Parts: sequence; C-alpha cells; structure tokens
Amino acid sequence: MTVYVDPPTWPGHGRMWSHLISDVSYDELHAFAEKLDVPRRAFERDHYDLPSHRYADAVRAGAVEVGSREVVRLLHASGLRRRKLP
Repeated sequence: MTVYVDPPTWPGHGRMWSHLISDVSYDELHAFAEKLDVPRRAFERDHYDLPSHRYADAVRAGAVEVGSREVVRLLHASGLRRRKLP
C-alpha cells in the first residue's frame, strides 16, 4: 500500500494545502484517509485536500513525501487522474 503526499504549498481558504493520493486505487486512498480521520468531503476527484497542519500526521501514518509534479505524474501513470470538467 503506497499513498503519497506533496508539501503544503497550495493556498486556499486562508491556509496552505497538500494533496494526498494513491497510485493503486481510490479504495486504498479512502482507507488511508479514514485512518487519519480525514473527512470524505475533502476528496476531490482523484485526491484528498489535506490542510498543512495534518501533513506530518500523513507522513507518520506512512504517506510517502513527494513533490507536486510527482503527484501529477503518479496519478497519470496509474490511470487514476480525473480532470476537472469544463
């Protein structure tokens, strides 16, 4: 089971955010997020938005730290990338 998290460099709603992804399945990602008590409403198409204060929790729980570009590459390579609809 591998879940990845990028650094909290994405601004929004007055705070910084990370993206939590899986390169295997959404089920794996949902299970990991549930273990961290991340609400399902934080799931957006193919990732969870994770506030900066939860970044260390994700890493302690086993998420692998990667850069933001690597998150996108992993999602594309796994076939799990879902683009926003126009």
